[in-house]
Amino acid sequence: MTYGLPTAGTPADVPVCPRHPDRVSYVRCQRCGRPACPQCQRSAAVGIQCVDCVNQAARTAPVHRTSYGGAVAAGRPLATYVIIALCVAVYLLEWVIPHDAIFLDFAYAPFLTESEPWRMITSAFLHSQGVLLHIVFNMYALWILGSALEPVLGRVRYVALYMLSAVAGSVGVLLLTPVDTPVVGASGAIFGLFGALFVIQRHRGGSVRQIVILIAINAVIGFLPGSNIAWQAHLGGLIAGGLGAAVLAYAPKGARRSLIQWSGLALLLLIMIGLTVVRTAMIHSQVYGQL
Repeated sequence: MTYGLPTAGTPADVPVCPRHPDRVSYVRCQRCGRPACPQCQRSAAVGIQCVDCVNQAARTAPVHRTSYGGAVAAGRPLATYVIIALCVAVYLLEWVIPHDAIFLDFAYAPFLTESEPWRMITSAFLHSQGVLLHIVFNMYALWILGSALEPVLGRVRYVALYMLSAVAGSVGVLLLTPVDTPVVGASGAIFGLFGALFVIQRHRGGSVRQIVILIAINAVIGFLPGSNIAWQAHLGGLIAGGLGAAVLAYAPKGARRSLIQWSGLALLLLIMIGLTVVRTAMIHSQVYGQL
């Protein structure tokens, strides 16, 4: 594309916008000196810059990193809010769509792993309709933990750790519960954040007493008669979240830090896939062995 050529009928000595040759502009970019029409002008610290120079500066500007290698995202924990919004939206849909359709299509049970493995993730966005405190407590815990972890880890690493913990919660159910046990809820992922916060606090030299107390209280509640809480999901998420956070926190600093971090998280996922494949094969052989 050729910039700066005036359209027919425009005197050659009249400055025109490079992006819009039909527009005369006497305002010039402070960086490149080219004319910029009002649509292409961007306010800068000093004067006006054109949109091309602003975009070029954005591409070449250094990315500020958190202490754990993630890109710094100023402001509110957006990823946490998006996850909360998704869980709440799905919960409302459970009331709108009749006959437990969403529960039947997206809840997880070990015997469904082979045929519908995606349920290991989708179940983490469902919550029990019969117990309002289920989603209220989970979303409150997610808001508290996410507000602490997302700015420290960076959004991408935080979401990766959350999803990894969600899958680990389902793996815990797969390994430790009867094959026909249905489960829903974000508890596995949230316990993963508990484990992550414990590791991060230890790494930063902070106190972990309150975190340990919260984990212990929730663990005890899971074993109370009639609680109907899948402690297996809590355990799986807690272990994966703690290990994933350790990978992020203790990866050596340097040019290869991100590679080591993502390779470590990928290894954890591969281990969970391996456990899932082995356990699913055992369930398959047991079912067909009884026929």
